[in-house]
Amino acid sequence: MADYCIDVLLGKQELPSFDRYWPVIEPLFLKLLHQEAVAKAKWHDLFVLAHEVCLWDLKGCTKLHSNLQKLIESFLQQVMSNVFADQEDQALLKAYTAEWRKFFTQCTYLPVPFSEIEISLGVKTAYNVKKNTKQGEKDIRRMMLNSWNKIIFSNIKQRLQNSAMRLVCSERNGEAFDSQLVIDVRESFVNLCSNSQNRLEMYHENFEKPYIEAAEAFYRVKAPEYFAANGVQNYICYAYQKLKEEEQMGLKYLEPCSDSIQALRECCARCLIDAFEEHILTECSSFIRNNDAERLQAIFRLMDQIPEGISPIQKCLEQYIVQQGLADMFSNAGQINKDCARYVELLLDLFTKFSKLIKEVFNDDPRFLTSRDKAFKRIVNDASVFRLELPSLEKCKTQPESRCPELLANCCDMLLRKTPLSKKLISDEIESRLKDIILVLKYVQNKDVFMRYYKVHLTRRLILDSSPDSEKEENMVGWLRDVGMPADYINKLARMFQDVKVSKDLNQQIKDSHIHKGTFADSINIKILNVGAWARGSERVQVSLPLELEDFIPGVEDYYKQKHNGRKLQWYHHMSNGTITFSNKVGKFDLDVTTFQIAVLFAWNERPYDRISFEDLRLATELPDAELRRTMWSLVNFPKIKQQLLLCVPEVKTPKEFDDSTLFWVNQEFCLIRNGKIQKRGKLNLVGRLQLSTEKSKEEDNASIVQLRILRIQEAIVQIMKMRKQATIQQLQIELVKILKNMFLPSKQMIKEQIEWLVEHDYMKREKNRNHFIYVA
Repeated sequence: MADYCIDVLLGKQELPSFDRYWPVIEPLFLKLLHQEAVAKAKWHDLFVLAHEVCLWDLKGCTKLHSNLQKLIESFLQQVMSNVFADQEDQALLKAYTAEWRKFFTQCTYLPVPFSEIEISLGVKTAYNVKKNTKQGEKDIRRMMLNSWNKIIFSNIKQRLQNSAMRLVCSERNGEAFDSQLVIDVRESFVNLCSNSQNRLEMYHENFEKPYIEAAEAFYRVKAPEYFAANGVQNYICYAYQKLKEEEQMGLKYLEPCSDSIQALRECCARCLIDAFEEHILTECSSFIRNNDAERLQAIFRLMDQIPEGISPIQKCLEQYIVQQGLADMFSNAGQINKDCARYVELLLDLFTKFSKLIKEVFNDDPRFLTSRDKAFKRIVNDASVFRLELPSLEKCKTQPESRCPELLANCCDMLLRKTPLSKKLISDEIESRLKDIILVLKYVQNKDVFMRYYKVHLTRRLILDSSPDSEKEENMVGWLRDVGMPADYINKLARMFQDVKVSKDLNQQIKDSHIHKGTFADSINIKILNVGAWARGSERVQVSLPLELEDFIPGVEDYYKQKHNGRKLQWYHHMSNGTITFSNKVGKFDLDVTTFQIAVLFAWNERPYDRISFEDLRLATELPDAELRRTMWSLVNFPKIKQQLLLCVPEVKTPKEFDDSTLFWVNQEFCLIRNGKIQKRGKLNLVGRLQLSTEKSKEEDNASIVQLRILRIQEAIVQIMKMRKQATIQQLQIELVKILKNMFLPSKQMIKEQIEWLVEHDYMKREKNRNHFIYVA
């Protein structure tokens, strides 16, 4: 046969016809079709013969294609009878998959010798002939697959679907079988599709769809049964386990390059979760309350399988944190008012507790960290427990705010000055607690209130020299800057430290100038400070000072004017303090007192045994009534001592009960008692918390907070409008929050009021739409 072919190629005989070659091709093809052994030479001959038919005989090429198809169809008819002989599911699938694997292998190599058929039958250019040399191979392969589809698959696919789905259902029930049977069926659905645009069309319709429907039908029955029998807590673990099992099965049985796995996940989530979501979330609240990390984690993993499934858990967690936090605040309100460190401790305990829970249960999922932050922001800014009332001005109405900023500033003060708390802690512990306060401060909306109180406390510490660690003071200012506190506030604090250092040098120069000679002058320490950085100059309290102090002041003023021409000194006596020596028949005691207390006590300097009325003390000291009452109360009712320095008649319970006829006298029995023993010498601090402002100036301070907010809002609105030229009220509100969030959170009402004010004063104007504004240059 090979010799004959060579003769043909050499042109020694006439061109052959199809009838001459087919008797040789047919038996070879049938042997290959039945997977019988064929000699290598015969295999090569098949290439030559097919090439001859396609090259020289166009009609023969058509016949060759037709006869090959008949052989294949005849062969497949025999295969079909073998497959259909089995009725049981596994036997049917085994028979089908065994035949399919053999036939699919034949589809790979049988078309190779006939690669010229498509080229010969098609109308192509020479270029296309070269480009598509394997098109014929593809055509024969397509014809083989189409034949399998028509003769076998179309008649058995429904049984294949049902059998495959029943086997998968058996696996869901824990029964074992050969999973490769289902995989081979899936592959046949994929490989039999002749649609080149969508090769998974048949798979989607005939395998994926029934697979997902079978899964849904299975769990629509099984899930309610398990839930009813085992309860919600066990069901949570069951549902999550089944979701994971279905995903693993899907990876095994479904086409990996499609979106089948996602569709299966969604289907199983609907069946296993959606119908029971309300019951599951009901348990979620109790798990959070009981800090049941294991079951919470199970709920988290389960609910994370469905879109927005985590949102209800986030809400439960956020609500519980708020409830727990406010409950702790209410239950400890009395203690917190006396001990602000307790407030910070409660907040940090709550923060640590839920941060740990989020880490252990939710793997620090950003969504839950956000919920924690929202909850803590609500707690620290809640005004229901600790309320700060800011005055309402003509241009602005204010709402009550949280006292959290004030309490945090007070706690910083307790750690940074010499107090029983700071004395118990080492330096590293103090620094750690200060950083904890900074952490809480991040959640405070109205940071301007914190800075107002912090500055007052810092002023007191610097004036009284009560800071044991000046470096830590300056570090604290740096930490405040790092967390985004307003730059103008921070710069004022930094200026205060600079003023103290400069003041030390200036104070020494005054002493060296010998303005006043003697030990009294040498014992006075003057702090000359910048009013803008330290205090408001709107109110100074009038007081009649002892002669020693009155004589000292003019010399200091003259010296300062010589050194700094054009500057003016203002004496803030309510911010001053000193030490006096008190003697009676018991002993001699050093008393740390305020300037106002000095003015009162010096009234008895020349007449220590006299009784002096409240009215006479007012005339002698020239103090305002409110300040005198507060000063006298500190001397007749100092809480830390048993024997008071002054006595009065009649006895009173509050400073408001003093009247002009109330008599005061020095307690000649005054003494210090330690460990039950009377001390004849000692030192007592009667300054307490140095009063840096009067009652009137306190109100002004609170009003100044509101006034400054008004100015900040107006400034920011003008800045935005200058840049945008026009904006809606919604745009202004969004931009204002971005600009002012590091200082305070402006309310919508406050924003509207300032917009109206700016419109009235022609900074901007409205268009026809009342909510649209245009900048007026």
